[in-house]
Amino acid sequence: MTIKYPVYKPYLSGNEKKYVNECLDSSWISSQGEYVDKFEKAFAEYIGIKHALSCSNGTTALHLALLALQIGPGDEVIVPSLTYVASANAIVYAGATPVFADSEPEHFQIDPKDIEAKITSKTKAILVVHLYGHAANMDAITNIAKKHNLFVIEDCAEAIGTKYNHQFVGTLGDVATFSFFGNKTITTGEGGMVVTSNKELAEKIFKLKGQGVSRTKRYFHDVIGYNYRMTNIAAAIGLAQFERLDEILAMKREIAARYRELMADLPVSFQALGETTVSSEWLVSLLLPAAANRDAVMEAMQDRKVETRPVFYCAHQMPAYAEMARGLSLPVAEEISARGMSLPSYPGLTMRDQVRVVSALRDALAAQGIS
Repeated sequence: MTIKYPVYKPYLSGNEKKYVNECLDSSWISSQGEYVDKFEKAFAEYIGIKHALSCSNGTTALHLALLALQIGPGDEVIVPSLTYVASANAIVYAGATPVFADSEPEHFQIDPKDIEAKITSKTKAILVVHLYGHAANMDAITNIAKKHNLFVIEDCAEAIGTKYNHQFVGTLGDVATFSFFGNKTITTGEGGMVVTSNKELAEKIFKLKGQGVSRTKRYFHDVIGYNYRMTNIAAAIGLAQFERLDEILAMKREIAARYRELMADLPVSFQALGETTVSSEWLVSLLLPAAANRDAVMEAMQDRKVETRPVFYCAHQMPAYAEMARGLSLPVAEEISARGMSLPSYPGLTMRDQVRVVSALRDALAAQGIS
């Protein structure tokens, strides 16, 4: 079946082809070239941070951040269970142990109270995920981190352009990461970024992402590193996307506001917007009524050519982490995961498109006797 309204598709309407063709004409298509430097500089200047280092994807960005902080075997990192599994996987890649925390119900973000309850003598860091574009409660989280001498890593994969207390997320912790996968607000196809204001961390990340290469001695490798570099072609696409970031964010925020208006009479609960946050509105996500059969709703909408997706499954309930999290109960995260659904949220979505999406949802609920 052809999907008319996908959950997401990239907004490629700027200089993407022009810049990629320039890469091809110059023959600089791998991990060296002017667009890598241009993209990194533009990114750092925009969010207001000293160092931005591109890499191959958002997961490798997280791995680099953890390695640069020297997090490894014997260390614990507190992470929300309600997140894309890469957040937890990267902790395991580093040899550390993810400790899953519950969420708070209104904004779907990691619960600071549960963070504090999970701290042990092995805890080394808090990995915060700004889920679906809303910011976590960074005042409370950074206070906890200072109290217990912990690092704060911000996973901003879904939150480029999000602000917390008038400051861009990604600038609130020790180090932060971004993703540019095809369904993100801006994309490079595959790609990521690690940002920090700490020069020493930035130097470590630069070295680690490029096979441990020396800055001063060519083809000399003094640590074991990784091939986590971004290509010049990907950076060219990223720069073209970045040039239109404010426009894309404005479109997405308008789409989110319109959904809330169109569904004001439906018994659904949207991810609430906090007073301290300006959300990127990456994916408009809501909770269906407890009585609704989510899978049936999604299937009925699919029949109307409207793609939806469930919110993330809790990591602590997945087979890969079941043994590690045996007996763990995170009731809020589990409830959001069971009832949550994300709607088409791509920048090119028109009001007419949204009316049809909402009509499909309204009819799907009505078929279950819910209105």
